[in-house]
Amino acid sequence: MPILETKNLTYIYGAGTPFEKTALREVSLSIEKGEFIGVIGHTGSGKSTLIQTMNGLIRPTSGQVLLDGKDIWTEPKKIRSVRFRVGMVFQYPEYQLFEETVVKDIMFGPKNMGLTEGQAKERAYEAARFTGLKEELLEKSPFELSGGEKRRAAIAGVIAMDPEVLILDEPTAGLDPRGRDVLLAQIAQYHKERGNTVLLVSHSMEDVGRVADRLLVMNSGQLLALAPAKEVFSRGEELEEVGLRVPQITKIMGELRRMGLPVDPATLTVDGALQQLIPLLKERRNPDAL
Repeated sequence: MPILETKNLTYIYGAGTPFEKTALREVSLSIEKGEFIGVIGHTGSGKSTLIQTMNGLIRPTSGQVLLDGKDIWTEPKKIRSVRFRVGMVFQYPEYQLFEETVVKDIMFGPKNMGLTEGQAKERAYEAARFTGLKEELLEKSPFELSGGEKRRAAIAGVIAMDPEVLILDEPTAGLDPRGRDVLLAQIAQYHKERGNTVLLVSHSMEDVGRVADRLLVMNSGQLLALAPAKEVFSRGEELEEVGLRVPQITKIMGELRRMGLPVDPATLTVDGALQQLIPLLKERRNPDAL
């Protein structure tokens, strides 16, 4: 059974008013337990609305969100428990830090779930490890941390609740290239160790192509694709028509394929490209080697 599903999901902002706008239209999709899903789409595509319906922050106008096969709105009074199971990390989550120390901030969610002080602290230290936050920082005020450290602390606060589904909305926004790569690697490691389901929303096709099992592509409030990255990126022209661009390396490999070179046009990473191109270069330098 899929861990998360939507069935004919529709959401209309300002329904019944002159400002009515349909943000989601009949979206049906299915996500398996343990998957790493990259969520992409241009601004206004509906991806942010979609993820907010998935953890019950907004209630669908029509259709269903199913968690382990059960409609999350069957018992509206219990929607808070859904938000513990489907954790959400918003853009720039560091602005939500508020406690006296970093460790207390990370412990806040677990304590709200009913865990003891000791259990919550244990969760906090484990979550800090996943995000690469050094232990010596945990007793400091969160406002003494650097921007990247604050981001890690805020993400750790959601990870500490051990959600079955972790949704991250542009977690690398505003970080420098090195900070972005490090954080992505830590999220990927968290997924590998815990095996929890992860949804990563990003504008960077390179980022999601590198870490995701499948890509969920939104366009104009509708589901355009939910498929492996290679399959999605092979539809480069279609993606460009809806304002998305495939990774630069994928575009280059596609051009090389059109020029007649035997390369994979859906290559996602520079390392993957090098593995194909280096043998070809060696053959050209020494054509009699074979």
